Amino acid sequence: MTRNPASARTTTRRAATAAADDGVECCVNSGWRSPEYQDQLLRGEVSEHGFEGEAARWVVTAATSPHVSGEAVGVGRSVATAWLSQHGAEYGLCRIHRNEPWYCELRTNAIDRRCLRIYADPTHRTLGSGSDRR
Repeated sequence: MTRNPASARTTTRRAATAAADDGVECCVNSGWRSPEYQDQLLRGEVSEHGFEGEAARWVVTAATSPHVSGEAVGVGRSVATAWLSQHGAEYGLCRIHRNEPWYCELRTNAIDRRCLRIYADPTHRTLGSGSDRR
């Protein structure tokens, strides 16, 4: 995966500025992660849930993580998540997983179209197929 933190960072800042203009504070809880840290998070989820299948509903491997490529952000679980659900596509930020309302991915094509696909959780998508990458 190609690391693209500048684009996600810039996009998130633009959206957060617009949200602030609407009186909504966006707090970024997570962004770019190293492959090592992503795998550490996955190991922690496996430990908590007992097996990798359940852990994969919450954390994916470093090889497939949009956090590692710099194309994902997590925002505070507040009115900001609702604001991004409503306005995020205007900035190229889309909510992707139903089970993680705070999680958004960079989808620059959404600016012209809209956020098209939302998955129940990360196990319901096929990364790298191109079908979910707008």
